[in-house]
Amino acid sequence: MHFDRDVPERSFSSHAPGYWKNQPSVNWDSWQWQLQNRINDLPSLENHLRLTREERSGILLSGNKLAMAITPHFLNLIDRDDPDCPIRRQVIPRIEETVEADYEMADPCGEDGDMPVPGLVHRYPDRVNFLVTDRCASYCRYCTRSRVVSGAGTQHLETEFEAAFNYLEEHTEVRDVLLSGGDPLLFSDGKLERILRRLRAIEHIEFVRIGTRVPIFLPQRITPELCAMLRQFHPLFISVHTNHPRELTSEVKQALERLADAGIPLGNQSVLLRGVNDSLDVMKVLVHKLLRCRVRPYYLYQMDLILGSSHLRVPVSRGLEIIQGLRGHTTGYAVPTYVIDAPGGGGKVPVHPDTVIQRNEERIIVRNYEGKLFEYPEPAAEFASLGAFLP
Repeated sequence: MHFDRDVPERSFSSHAPGYWKNQPSVNWDSWQWQLQNRINDLPSLENHLRLTREERSGILLSGNKLAMAITPHFLNLIDRDDPDCPIRRQVIPRIEETVEADYEMADPCGEDGDMPVPGLVHRYPDRVNFLVTDRCASYCRYCTRSRVVSGAGTQHLETEFEAAFNYLEEHTEVRDVLLSGGDPLLFSDGKLERILRRLRAIEHIEFVRIGTRVPIFLPQRITPELCAMLRQFHPLFISVHTNHPRELTSEVKQALERLADAGIPLGNQSVLLRGVNDSLDVMKVLVHKLLRCRVRPYYLYQMDLILGSSHLRVPVSRGLEIIQGLRGHTTGYAVPTYVIDAPGGGGKVPVHPDTVIQRNEERIIVRNYEGKLFEYPEPAAEFASLGAFLP
């Protein structure tokens, strides 16, 4: 299997059965089969791909930090002959993960310090992040929570569900709950329904969000039964995580459309990654394909300062160039907000290209997408209030 990485994939082709030519469709289409047949060790991966020395060494060491697991669906997207394939860079460990820069951190977003009860992060005034599991369908090598996700590291996620529900019942300022982890959509329909029903019983919680990469890693999980269950709990929002156009296959598109048909607003969060999506051409194809899947590009994250992630980090200046290259050159719905999650717990900070050139009490000068300057007058002080128009 070989891809032309110089031409970003614009179509929604299927890559199945790929490396699993002898599997009947009843197996391939089963999300349980996909999970049971994940690639999670070196011999299994070498049966499918030609690995580099850096990858081999990284896999042997991955068990001490963040486990490796790749669903058959996602493995099919990897170019077996290209060591720089943007898909393999996201999920196959590399020896560079053992190199830790001085500024990198185990908990780059400072979540552990904002947990009033284990597993519940309360940083912003009116919303919380509820970490309901430490498992994912596949493991991203740049995972912000690699300290607790997958069970391979020394720190473990020990969510206290009853304590978390009690906290939410007592804190009436909380109106928004994000279910995250790990990936909540790995739960059975019944278990996820019990969590959602318990949250919906709390009167002051206005809506719930789910953060997931399951529709991308494991589109088979998005069954009609799951969607029918989810639609009971509106308003319910889902944020998916896609980084490269190749990830949006025909199966993924069908899964996302099924969620949208259930009335669930969908947004996408991408992470800016070296050799994956640090190109305006690739990013433009990605955001256009997302809109065709009925997903709004929501955030483009500057990668968090995770331990051992320097080989995937992109300068902020490059992210600004990409946003600048999108604005005005495509629909505004396609332009995500570029953010830095401030290291140590400062929260998300939007980062914008410079558009305000000059500002004073009389005027503001702005620059448009073509680089042209325009002046907008500020209201004069004597007309700043309604009183100026009264006799």
